[in-house]
Amino acid sequence: MLPTYASPIERVWFWSFRIFCVMILIFLVSPLLVIVPLSFSADTFLLYPIKSFSLRWYEEFFGNGVWLTSLKNSFIVAPAATLLATTLGTLAAVGLTSSDFPGKSVLMSVLISPMVVPVVIVGVGAYLFFAPLGLSNSYFALILVHTALGVPFVVITVSATLRGFNANLIRASASLGANPVTTYRRIVLPLIAPGVISGALFAFATSFDEVVVTLFLAGPEQTTLPRQMFGGIKENISPAIAAAATVLILFSIALLLTLEWLRGRAEKTRTSAA
Repeated sequence: MLPTYASPIERVWFWSFRIFCVMILIFLVSPLLVIVPLSFSADTFLLYPIKSFSLRWYEEFFGNGVWLTSLKNSFIVAPAATLLATTLGTLAAVGLTSSDFPGKSVLMSVLISPMVVPVVIVGVGAYLFFAPLGLSNSYFALILVHTALGVPFVVITVSATLRGFNANLIRASASLGANPVTTYRRIVLPLIAPGVISGALFAFATSFDEVVVTLFLAGPEQTTLPRQMFGGIKENISPAIAAAATVLILFSIALLLTLEWLRGRAEKTRTSAA
C-alpha cells in the first residue's frame, strides 16, 4: 500500500510498476482466454469469429472412450506419483533440515536436479534405462519418473516450512517419553502440513500436465490426457482439444486457489504462534 507521505516520483513508480505487472499478466493469460471460447464453438475447426455455440465438443470429450481412457490414465499416474513424491520428498526434507553431514549440499542438488535438467533429457535417460528391462510401456516406469519430477517441489516447500519450525517442540516431546515416530506423526507433521500439501499439489500438477516423458515411456494403454492432446494436435486439430484444455485450465485454477488458501492458513498459523 502506498504511504500518504510518498513523493510524486514514488507515486508514479508505484502505479507504473503495477500497470506493467498487469500488462504482463494479461499477455500471459490471453492465450487461455482465446482457447476457452473455442471449446464452445459449433464449428469443426478452431477458428474465429465463432458463428454459433454448442456443447458438442464437451459431449465428445466426456463421451469418447479415447479421451476418457486418457483421463483415467492421468488420474492413475498422477495420484500414485504424488503419493510417492510427497512421502519421499517429506522424509528427505526432514532429514536434510534436521542434521548436518558431509555432502549435504551435493545431495540437495541431486534431489532438485530434475527441476534444472531439461525434461527431454530425463525422458531419453528414462527410456534407455527402462527399455532393456522391458518396462518402457508400463505404469510402473511412468509413475517412477513422474515421482522423480515431483520430489524437488516437495523437498523445497517442506524445507522452507521446516526452517521456521521450533525444534524445542521435538525436545519437549522426547522429554515426555514420545518416540521419534510419534513425535513426527503428532507434532511435526501437523505443523508442516501446509508445506507438505503445497508440495503435493505441485507434484500432482507436474505429473498431470507432463507430456515429454510420457512420449518416451507410455504405450497405447498408458496414454495420458496431455499425451492424447499432443497426438490430436499432430493428427487432427479438433475443437475437442479446446474442451480438454478448458478442463485442464479449470483444474489448474482449482489447484492454485487451494494453494492460496493453504498459504493464507499458514500465515494465520504463524501469526497466532508468534
